Amino acid sequence: MTEDFLFYIWKYRLFTSPLFTTENEEVEIISPGFHNLNAGPDFSDARLRIGTTQWAGNVEIHLSTSDWFRHGHQHDKAYENVVLHVVYNHDLPGQDIHIPVLEIKDNFNHVLFHRYRDFLSTKRWVPCINQVSSVPEHETSLWLERMLIERIERKSEIIGLFLELGHNNWEEALYYTLARSFGFSVNALPFEMMARALPYNILVRHRDNPMQIEALIMGQAGMLSTEWRDEWPQQLITEYHFLRKKYQLVPIDKHLWRFLRMRPMNFPTLRLAQFASFMVQTQSLLSRLIDCKTIEDLIAVFSTITTSPYWESHYMFDKPTIKVIKKLGTNAVNLLLINAILPFLFVYGRATDNDTLCNRVLDFFSKIPGEVNTITKKWKAAGMDVRTAFNTQALIGLKNDYCDHKRCLECRIGIYLIKVP
Repeated sequence: MTEDFLFYIWKYRLFTSPLFTTENEEVEIISPGFHNLNAGPDFSDARLRIGTTQWAGNVEIHLSTSDWFRHGHQHDKAYENVVLHVVYNHDLPGQDIHIPVLEIKDNFNHVLFHRYRDFLSTKRWVPCINQVSSVPEHETSLWLERMLIERIERKSEIIGLFLELGHNNWEEALYYTLARSFGFSVNALPFEMMARALPYNILVRHRDNPMQIEALIMGQAGMLSTEWRDEWPQQLITEYHFLRKKYQLVPIDKHLWRFLRMRPMNFPTLRLAQFASFMVQTQSLLSRLIDCKTIEDLIAVFSTITTSPYWESHYMFDKPTIKVIKKLGTNAVNLLLINAILPFLFVYGRATDNDTLCNRVLDFFSKIPGEVNTITKKWKAAGMDVRTAFNTQALIGLKNDYCDHKRCLECRIGIYLIKVP
């Protein structure tokens, strides 16, 4: 038996017969209270009737009555307002602990525990992978919406750091967020480091000069530390040396960037060139993104990103190649929206109490095709709907944050499967 399972029984009132304390007083659960995940009693603000008296207070749950003393609760003022001690096994018969004790080991269906134990002991990729397709759609859809929001909120942590870095300037925070996202997963960190090394106010000051913007971005990325042969990089080097001295800039190390085993389309040099052009082409970006009423409007902001002419025939400096597709591909645009832009707009909507924007963001997730990766492929094989980014982002979060940690009793899907007859 585990305390987590006892929490589950109490929270959902899964008892098979009337409840009585060890002193034979009837217990009616008016409200089980709120599960406390921090220090202190397990459930707060419970409403109970014990005997003929109605109580409001906290509930503590243990495997054994003696755990109360073993944990030192009798000396902890945080437990003074506990009105009921719920235990699996009452191992202190006859001892007065001044708090009503409710023993429940014979008052629930033990089949539920066996199902839960099977989930905990399984070696399957996801504990319920063989049963998940049997869960009714209304159960999964509600839970997946919560999973998506939780995933967005986790991504909001780094957005909060960028907002702090930008002294609460949302446009500057968007600049850092966008820069990191242009690195995708492989070069996200060096892209972020480049942006941190290039103050946003300097970039804005030169926005009307595309060559200076590209020189600043390439230079701060460390890409102009080599004496290139082509005329374009030589021009960028000349421009960058002047700007670097003027603003006392320090570039990051070129060796931070990863090229190995990457498709040329994803080479950081080309992504940096695209990012430079994007910073030139998009004025008042945040307002423009907020004004997008349809997913098509939002995609158009990014699908039109182009580059300076040099990159029409290069993926890297001094290495000409066949004509390069210099625009961001559909998949790249979708990943930018999923991993950066939509989470940023959701966080901004929350911060400004703009529920319309938040709801629009959730709707946009449902209009973008789902990602195809190892996790989503396995969910699809299990019968889950992975057609939209709404579902795939939710399922990725579910796998990483719940399934991998066997948090079945905190998962709506797990709770349903454990309870199902």
